[in-house]
Amino acid sequence: MIFGKLWRALSAQFNKVANLFWTADPIAQMQYEYDLAVDQLKSGREGLEQYRALVERVGRQVANNQAQVTSLGAKIQAYLQAGDRESASRYALELQNAKKDLAENTSQLKLHEESYNNNVMKVKHASGKLQKIKDKISKYDAELKMSRAEAELAKLSQDFNFDVTTDFGQIEQVIQEKISLNRAKVRVAADLSGEGVVDIQREQAMQQVMADQALREFEIEAGLVTPDTAKVTEAEKELGPAQPVKETVKGS
Repeated sequence: MIFGKLWRALSAQFNKVANLFWTADPIAQMQYEYDLAVDQLKSGREGLEQYRALVERVGRQVANNQAQVTSLGAKIQAYLQAGDRESASRYALELQNAKKDLAENTSQLKLHEESYNNNVMKVKHASGKLQKIKDKISKYDAELKMSRAEAELAKLSQDFNFDVTTDFGQIEQVIQEKISLNRAKVRVAADLSGEGVVDIQREQAMQQVMADQALREFEIEAGLVTPDTAKVTEAEKELGPAQPVKETVKGS
């Protein structure tokens, strides 16, 4: 009883291991079974070829028996016409045996032909089923790979949840903070670049005034303008060019 329990326990473990290998790669297992079936089919075809050789041999025997029957019949008729009944009776006995052999071989040939045709039909049917199995293996292989890819995509879509509580969410938050810091540095640099612009503009305006004043002094010294004319020109610059007055023409 103890050995029986031990044996059942070991059998259960072996079965567990066998199931593990069986389900680890079902496509490979199906391909293995398919290859075994193909090998068996090849062996069956070789046996069928040998069986067909037997049928051909029996067919030749039937043909020989038929030729012998025809020849014996012709000899019997010839001896009867010649009046030699003794020889004719001897060939008549051979004819009976030949006809018996012909009947037996014809019956065997018929059985062999039927058996051969049935086996041919079985082989063809098995070949068709193997082709369907091969197509099914390819289909299952593609579907299994696709389902694995879909499962991986589903897993990735679940893992790539950019929530603040997940690692990806925290990483995203760090990246956004770095982006904000970089943008802040750019803004500060732009703001700092505006320092002293007003002073520079004032200095440039003062230099322009001094340049205009130096030009007027040069013109006065050169006699190009008088001090009074220089004042009028300066006033025109400040007031701008005079606008022409349009005369209003009254209608008659």
